[in-house]
Amino acid sequence: MKRLLSIALIASVGAVSSAQTGSQAYNFLELPSSTQAFGLGGAAPAVINDDVNLVDQNPALIGPELDKQVSLGYMRWLGSTNYAALRYGMAAGERGAWAAGLRYIDYGSMTMTLPDGTESGSFTPKDLVFEGAYSHDFSDRLRGGIMMKMVYSNYEQYTAFAIATDLGINYYNEDNDLSLGVVVKNLGGQVKRFDQKYDRLPIDVQIGYMQGLGSSPFSLAITATHLTKWNLPYYKHDDKDTDTTVEKHSSFGSNLFRHLIFGLQYQPSDNFYLNLAYNYKTRTDMSTYHRSFLSGFSAALGINVKSFRFGVGFAMPHSGGTSLMINVSTALGELLH
Repeated sequence: MKRLLSIALIASVGAVSSAQTGSQAYNFLELPSSTQAFGLGGAAPAVINDDVNLVDQNPALIGPELDKQVSLGYMRWLGSTNYAALRYGMAAGERGAWAAGLRYIDYGSMTMTLPDGTESGSFTPKDLVFEGAYSHDFSDRLRGGIMMKMVYSNYEQYTAFAIATDLGINYYNEDNDLSLGVVVKNLGGQVKRFDQKYDRLPIDVQIGYMQGLGSSPFSLAITATHLTKWNLPYYKHDDKDTDTTVEKHSSFGSNLFRHLIFGLQYQPSDNFYLNLAYNYKTRTDMSTYHRSFLSGFSAALGINVKSFRFGVGFAMPHSGGTSLMINVSTALGELLH
């Protein structure tokens, strides 16, 4: 049974890329629920858009411009893993906003095996994240935010509970089309553990930069992630080696670029965007698992139709194949008028 639990915990990591940077559980907390963030490499702490789903990128990205917005998102992740998110956000006075949400992840049916190898049934491991966030405008250009997350995990008879906090700040200069964001994610720990050992949360510090390119509809996005540690080695498989050995890579240049995500956004109007990004860390993580040509690349498309927003994101962030994310949201304030 302990071996089975270990398998479930590995599944809950949620991404092969996270597996190479540490042994923390709860790495599914790093998954975005915004197609726009998904298309920008999975991390976007400086993106400016009236999208309540950006709250998990940086709680300072929501504001009083939210008009009773409700959003539903879905993604097919690793193998038979299902990932869904439901969120609601609205203004809190003239200078604040709040949001609440639920994220759900199940990893499909798994077989229970006794120590002698006998199958004794099946179960579906799952994680639930309950979220509440608040942001406040300190000035016309500076905004801060906080998000609290309660995380419940159920893997057959094993359960755990954790509490995490995100703290973020965003500077946005509309005149220069410049956005800077800083977020500290997943501060906290387990309240109830699976067994004798406490699992660490994937604490991360991210810095985002997004700059409009002159009078064109293009914007450049650069995001620095995993800033709590410098050394991010990866292990490359040698296709010519019949012993399937792997070689460790940890040069200065490799570490530098494994911290950075580069993205480009085309947004000719408030009703349409197209994103393309390259995540070197994701691509090099896949070196161990015979990556494809598209590993490390991601893209997203968003369009507004009347009171509805539709978004779709595409990426190949793991060896299990392509992941597709879908978002649908609407502003109830507009819809009911």
